[in-house]
Formats: sequence, structure tokens, C-alpha cells
Amino acid sequence: MTEIGHFIDNERVASTSGRNQPVFNPATGEDIETYPQITKDEAFAKVDACHQAFTQWKLRSLEERAEIIKGIGKTLRDNKEDLAQLMTAEVGKLIGDSRDEVDLCAGICDYTAKTGPDELADEKRDPSNAARGVVTYSPIGVVYGIQPWNFPSYQVVRYAIASLMAGNGVLLKHSSLCIGSGFMLEKIFKEGGLPDDLFTVLVIDHDTSDEIIAHDKVRGVTLTGSDGAGRHVAEKAAKVIKKTVLELGSNDAYLVLEDADLAKAADVCAQARLYNNGQTCINGKRFIVTDKVYDAFLEKFVGRFEGVKLGDPTDKDSDMGPMSSVDLRDDLQKQVDESVSKGAKIACGGKIPDGPGAFYPATVLTDVAPGQPAYDDELFGPVASVIRAKDDEDAMRLANDSRYGLGGGILCGDTDRAIELASKHFDTGMVYINTYGVADPSMPFGGVKNSGYGREHGGFGVKEFVNAKAIFIGAE
Repeated sequence: MTEIGHFIDNERVASTSGRNQPVFNPATGEDIETYPQITKDEAFAKVDACHQAFTQWKLRSLEERAEIIKGIGKTLRDNKEDLAQLMTAEVGKLIGDSRDEVDLCAGICDYTAKTGPDELADEKRDPSNAARGVVTYSPIGVVYGIQPWNFPSYQVVRYAIASLMAGNGVLLKHSSLCIGSGFMLEKIFKEGGLPDDLFTVLVIDHDTSDEIIAHDKVRGVTLTGSDGAGRHVAEKAAKVIKKTVLELGSNDAYLVLEDADLAKAADVCAQARLYNNGQTCINGKRFIVTDKVYDAFLEKFVGRFEGVKLGDPTDKDSDMGPMSSVDLRDDLQKQVDESVSKGAKIACGGKIPDGPGAFYPATVLTDVAPGQPAYDDELFGPVASVIRAKDDEDAMRLANDSRYGLGGGILCGDTDRAIELASKHFDTGMVYINTYGVADPSMPFGGVKNSGYGREHGGFGVKEFVNAKAIFIGAE
């Protein structure tokens, strides 16, 4: 059993809960490690230690904070291979994708270190009721993050680096599937120069997590997860009047319009659906194709899926690794089966392969319609729902026919028209035109409707958990 990371005030403390959380390799089913779960009192002691560290950190200049964050980026790069291998072992990511994820995290550190001091600098104003005014962005305290498994490092770095740049302390409750990645990040942050206790991992149960939300020294909460989890956390935080940022589920639509380059569209849409083993919140999930090009696109799209090679995620020749757990794989199969029972058809895939591991084939469903999980719900795995639209206008209508609004895409020939559709009609937080991507430090990340609220990246994230304080100064 590993006791990594169970420290209070930088002193190792043995957990007294008697409960453990094992972590398994989803490709093989083998045990990786078992971590002790801490008690409520132990967790509260960590909150207090984080708050104490915050009282000193908030006094550091913006430039000093930026320099340490830059150092964290360097340390991430120095530990790239070890962290990538651990992420792949814990959640089944292709090793190349894991390495790319570490690079993205380091890039977030670089961008935040470069732009953060300017974004958070005091602003001069000319109020009508005083000689002059100043707007200053003050840190609020300890920010509690509840994060999922699909990007074990990125999901953490995305909120933690912005919060630290703002001068806050940070707590992390990571998914039980990738606890080791959380502890490795804690170690990397310290090696990069971050003061002790300022970034702290909590291995706790859900009841204790609710108690952490209510803790008087926790001032903000951020969650990446399902819309159900978002409702729960938002309710708990609202009862104690605390700000939340929620990045929730999605059912992103990619539109293939009449003037699209179909070969390129099939390539982009396949990447959008299958990246990260199909387990990304902004994966394309619904592919809405105008009637004029439907048959030709479907043939090319299915061909891309049929060519996907399942295999060991550490093997460079594998196109796709396992899903993160057998339970989640089995839940996906149930959604496929229910969709088929309600009229959907399987164009390829759709059946759990024989053998060990949480593998699921690249799958395409057609005849997808309202009332089916493949239309209404998020299928968090390598299953694409192809939907026929009458024309381009109908395709846009169907894209917005969802309770979610995180991201989406448009494949077309007329880029200017696509930009207009994206800006004026697509009811999402992000839109990709003739391309697919996960995130970029320079662009805002977040959604609308049941996909949540708040923004990260692009200068927005550093201001989510700050007090925009107005200071009025009289004549001297």
C-alpha cells in the first residue's frame, strides 16, 4: 500500500480510516496500487494547512507567482515520460496522447506565467464620485477541485494553475481511477517551487467531499463531470453561498454541410469521435449530415472506423486503447443496445470483443433519433451517432436540439458562412470549423445549458476565483 502524499503541514501522517481505494490497469485488469482513504478530520486538517499556506502565498507578487508557475511547467517537462506512463497505466490512454497531455499542461503553465501578471494587474478607473479609482483582483482563499479520470493531468492543471496564479490555495479530489496521477502532480508542483500545502490531494469519500464544500475555509468549488454531479455540487455550494465553476457533460454535434470536402470531413469527424479512446467531453458525438451528401459521407466515415486497431495503449501501432474501466465499458454497451432496440442500426462495431481488458470497438450507429440514448444522452466512449438532416438549416436545428452545449463542429467549404453559423446560431461554448482540437491555453473553455458555466483558459480562468475589488480614492 502506498502512503504517497498523505501529509499535513509537510509531515507524513498515517490514515486512520481503515478504507482503501485500489487502482487497476484497464488494459490488463491488474492492480497498480492501493491508496488509503483519509477521514473527515484528516481531510479538514489538510484544508486548514492549505488555508495557512494561502495566507502567505497571497502576499507574493504576481511576478513571483508567475515565476513559480513557470518552474512547474519545466518540472512537468522534466517528468514527462514518467507521468505519461502512469496516466496510460491508470486510464488506458494511448501513450502518445498521454505525452501530448503533459505537453499541454506545460503549455498552460507557460501561457499563464506569461499573461497572468497582466490579466490580474490593477486597473485605473475614473469614477464620478471620487478623484480616482482602482480595480484590484484579490484572491479569495482555498479553491476545491473535483476532477475526472479522462485527462488525469490536464483536468487538474487547467483549474489549479489559474487558481494559483490568482493567489489562491488549491485542493484536489481526483477520480478513484487515477489517484496516482494526482499524487505525482502534487510532487511535481512542489519540485517546481510551489510552497508546501498550497496544492493538496484529498483521497476521500463522497460524504467527506460534501463536508469539504461546506468548510468555512473553502471559498470556491470547481467540478468537471456529469450534469448530475454538477447539480449535486452546485446545490451543496449554493447552500453555503459559494461560487462554482462547472464543466459538465456534452453531446457535441458536428455538422457535415452540403459543400463539405467529404474525405476531409470523414477524417476530422473520426478524429473528433475517437480521440482519447472516445472519452473526452468535447469529442464529437452526434454527426449531423445533410441528405445531399449523407450516403457518400457515411461510406467514408464507416471505413475510417473499420480500420481502427484496438490494442495495448503503450504500443505505438495501436490506434485505440481500452476504456477506463470495465464498468463504464459495460454501461456504454447498454446504451448501444437500448438505442438499437429503439430503432438505431449498427453500421460497424457495437459488440464487446473477447479477451481481457475494458476494450470497446470503434462503433457507428445510424438511424439515430430522439428517444434513443444515442441521440439524447452522452455516450462516453468510441460510439458515433450519425443523423440525417434535410438540408444545412435543418442540420443546425438538430445540432441545437440537445440539453447540452459544450462544443461542436462544422465541416464545410464556405468558411465565412460557417463562422456566421458558429457565432450567431450554434448554442455552445466552443465551435471547431474544418478541424478538431481539445483545448488551447489562449482560448476560453466551457459550455452553456447542461454543460455548465464559467470559463477556463484564455485569460478568463485566472479571474473566476478572485474578488474584483473596487477602491475609491478621494482628492489629495
